[in-house]
Amino acid sequence: MAKNISVRAIVTVQLTATGFLKNIGLGQGIDSISDIFFGNALQLELVSSDADPMLGTTLDKKTPVRAPAKLNITLKDEANETKYEAKLPVHGNFGKLGAILVTNEHRKEMYVKDIVVEGLPEGVVKVTCESWVHSKFDNPEKRIFFTNKGYLPSQTPIGLKSLREQDLASLRGNGKGERQDYERIYDYDTYNDLGNPDNNSLLRRPVLGTKTHPYPRRCRTGRPPTKTDPSSEKRVASFYVPRDENFSDLKQITFGISVLDNVLHALVPSLEATIVDKNLGFESFKEVLELFNKGIELSDMKEKSTMENDQLPELFLSKDVLSFPTTELMDRDEFAWFRDEEFARETLAGLNPYAIKLVTEWPLKSNLDPEVYGPPESAITSLVIEEAIKGIMSVDEALEKKKLFMLDYHDILLPFVNKVRQINDTTLYGSRTLFFLAPEGTLRPIAIELTRPPADDGKPQWKQVFTPSCWNATEGWLWRLAKAHVLAHDSGHHQLISHWLRTHCCVEPYIIAANRQLSAMHPIYRLMNPYFRFTMMINALARQALINAGGIIETSFSTERYSMEFSSFIYDKEWRFDQQGLPADLIVRGMAVEDPTAPHGLKLTIEDYPFANDGLILWDAIKQWVTDYVNHYYATADLVNSDNELQAWWEEIRTKGHQDKKDEAWWPVLNTPSSLIEVLTNMIWVTSGHHAAVNFGQYAYAGYFPNRPTIARINMPSEEATEEIRTNFVQDPVGYLLKTFPSKMQATKVMAVLNVLSTHSPDEEYIGDQIEPSWAEDLKIKTAFEKFNASLKDLENIIDSRNADNKFKNRNGAGTLSYQLLKPLSKSGVTGMGVPNSISI
Repeated sequence: MAKNISVRAIVTVQLTATGFLKNIGLGQGIDSISDIFFGNALQLELVSSDADPMLGTTLDKKTPVRAPAKLNITLKDEANETKYEAKLPVHGNFGKLGAILVTNEHRKEMYVKDIVVEGLPEGVVKVTCESWVHSKFDNPEKRIFFTNKGYLPSQTPIGLKSLREQDLASLRGNGKGERQDYERIYDYDTYNDLGNPDNNSLLRRPVLGTKTHPYPRRCRTGRPPTKTDPSSEKRVASFYVPRDENFSDLKQITFGISVLDNVLHALVPSLEATIVDKNLGFESFKEVLELFNKGIELSDMKEKSTMENDQLPELFLSKDVLSFPTTELMDRDEFAWFRDEEFARETLAGLNPYAIKLVTEWPLKSNLDPEVYGPPESAITSLVIEEAIKGIMSVDEALEKKKLFMLDYHDILLPFVNKVRQINDTTLYGSRTLFFLAPEGTLRPIAIELTRPPADDGKPQWKQVFTPSCWNATEGWLWRLAKAHVLAHDSGHHQLISHWLRTHCCVEPYIIAANRQLSAMHPIYRLMNPYFRFTMMINALARQALINAGGIIETSFSTERYSMEFSSFIYDKEWRFDQQGLPADLIVRGMAVEDPTAPHGLKLTIEDYPFANDGLILWDAIKQWVTDYVNHYYATADLVNSDNELQAWWEEIRTKGHQDKKDEAWWPVLNTPSSLIEVLTNMIWVTSGHHAAVNFGQYAYAGYFPNRPTIARINMPSEEATEEIRTNFVQDPVGYLLKTFPSKMQATKVMAVLNVLSTHSPDEEYIGDQIEPSWAEDLKIKTAFEKFNASLKDLENIIDSRNADNKFKNRNGAGTLSYQLLKPLSKSGVTGMGVPNSISI
């Protein structure tokens, strides 16, 4: 007969500003008194992997292994942590520990960091929890924590099978009622909470996630409908996210999120009170520069702000004076924004490297309905191109040799032009910008076409081509104004499509489905969890004050109140899961072709394409890491096919999370280890490399807004303009450019937000840097991660050497900003480098 044993469980609880206990020994409130005097604390229950938990495994083998864990003030505590201890009698045949059930008998939630169990025959077992445990007064269900060992569903030990199902059921909920802050329920809903029609009829917005406006799904909150629009959900002060998605009191990584929250809810209202005329522009470039060296005195920041004095050290000279740090691009070249070379370089090594594409058909032609949008033929003719490249080659030769590239915002913006033009103090065109690849490997902008469709007042379609000119002052200024319009288009595409839609928005369904269908003990859940952390939290904040009706995006970017409709339009027309990985994206845009003999299996169309050059190394490293991990758990295709949780996850992503595209033929079939590797690599790339490339350079490139204006407010002074407008332009072209740029209100709001979005938190979790506890449990996975870590260190060195090599003209040269956005590691702050695991800001 096996000898009975007694084990000790030590629970480490992290203290928080809002939690149950603030200071050990000197705790405040009912929970602290109960801990010290009555012993009310946590009830722990150990579950064996080897037997049905309903059979019982205590000394008498009839009742569960259960005991209270009481506050132990004799144990040495780390900063902001305290410990609880339980003694549990265990039968000698208990077997291996599989899970621990926790009941929180306090009236407030607790954050449990880990539980260490000592005295078991298998030795010391550390269960990593890192999660909130609700009060039993809110929810009587026990909280389940599995040990760090992962199991496929078919390999689940008998003692854990029912708990595995029970835990998933609790995360799915029943789809009813309004979600509460303490809950951990994941479910789907449409984007029906962006408008605020009860407050103002002008803030009514269409629901995104319908046949009319296809869109990914967001997390369901269950709020009641608005009074004036039953299809829209009522907006409240805070937006629900499942409790573990919000680590606000615990991790400095949410420093950026909390600061952004203050910027949106304290700084922006203060700016609006200070700058009374929201349409007021800048009178001179000197006035623009004063934002950096003098700042803006805010009228009522003290009353509105909840920020500590040191929360925004880079933005505030004092509590009431907003002042911006100079950008790295300004520091290197104050006039970089003015140069065509920089305009072209940034399409390859700037903030939006996802837009440039190869021209493969000539002549250029619109695919829109000519009955609605006018003649489809482009005004950019062969003659325009050949004159711009000074007869070096014909257009046919340029196409054959892959020398022509384009930013094409013609067909995607034209449907919104007339609607936007009905809004005061703004304008919009469809645009095409042509570039020529010079022999030294750099791009030269050679033509911009701006187009307005037939107007509602009967005016016919208008289009005009603008080209660089150093011989004619008027033509030169027209070119600069046309560039400002194109940059505004590119800024909108960057923020709404490359950034919001393709990363934040499209990833949220993966996260919801993972928590609903993959057990916390599933190896794929444990692989993906670090790459999904914090995203739902930042997305909820975006719905509150960035992408909502009247928010930062709508009031500051070219598509104005139609911005989210624009992103829905692009999702419908362009988004495909199988084209979100870097190699597929490059191929679709004509920026690479498959070549088994080339590095990474791709031959780049432009050899010096910094984003692609660095990105492909990172992609390969991620894919190798995922390959090693997946092959360890899935030796055969049968294991993938028979994994009911994995298949349910993938099915739910397609049919619920992205249900408006559920019938598309391009969805990968998840039936082999290799197909699983492709799916997971795709997702990890989007949350890490893709997001880093379009996020952390925002302040460097757009903090000085003339380099990347987010909106163009007045029409071009050309044929469609009045004689008075053309005269004003000729007399004061600089003033005309300043009137085209964003207003003071628009510029300062965007600059403040971009500074925070570009900031790394002090304890940012960078890709391949720190191993997860569950990965460290398995020697083969640990070895694979160490290989991954080493490959990313190699990437750091490669990027440094490339930036120092003067043969790479797109990342090296006088005044040129080095391309470092895909360097894996970074210090905290605005650095223009660093690839976090997840979309955490």
